[in-house]
Amino acid sequence: MSSAREDILDAVRRARGRGPLASPTRATLDALIATPVRHLRPLFDEDLTARFIRKLESRSGTVARVTGRAQVPDAVETFRSAHDIAARAAVGAGLSDLVWPADWIIHHDRAGIEETLSVSPAFAGIAETGTLMLLASPDSPTTHNFVPDNQVVILETTRILRHFEDAWAALRERTDGMPRAVNLVSGPSRTADIEQTIQLGAHGPRRLHVVLVD
Repeated sequence: MSSAREDILDAVRRARGRGPLASPTRATLDALIATPVRHLRPLFDEDLTARFIRKLESRSGTVARVTGRAQVPDAVETFRSAHDIAARAAVGAGLSDLVWPADWIIHHDRAGIEETLSVSPAFAGIAETGTLMLLASPDSPTTHNFVPDNQVVILETTRILRHFEDAWAALRERTDGMPRAVNLVSGPSRTADIEQTIQLGAHGPRRLHVVLVD
């Protein structure tokens, strides 16, 4: 037990006029805390990639597939030109090794208010709901997820996991610790607050495009 936690529990016991727990009781409680809780999870036999795509597209997201990382810039350019977006993008530093179109204006910093397009890598995809797990880091600044009108996320198909619990378990196994923020994104930003009519882009991107790298 951590010293901070022990200090807090001691303060609570003193406030309630109680002494330390007996050793057998404490051992039992520590064992319960250490036992992982397995929540009920939906069962499905669908291919993980196929389900991820289906769920994401049901929430107005779009998907393109490529066979390698080198094809990512071309896939992003296809999306950009199809929507007549300016040839400027905030690209996560985790994608700086890729060769981007020569006529683009590229930077690897946070997205400013003038940004219309961001391109970021995803830590994981969750097939259960078609959700992206995005981690705040220099490789993928959180502003990329909220500021531009158009967000492109790069996801390797090997990083598509079955359930939310699997994604959190993978996150805990990272050797560089927990990020400052974790964003779970399941489609473009939307609201129905205005006359119960769906409006895209209410609190973030109005378009979410995922490039799946096989």
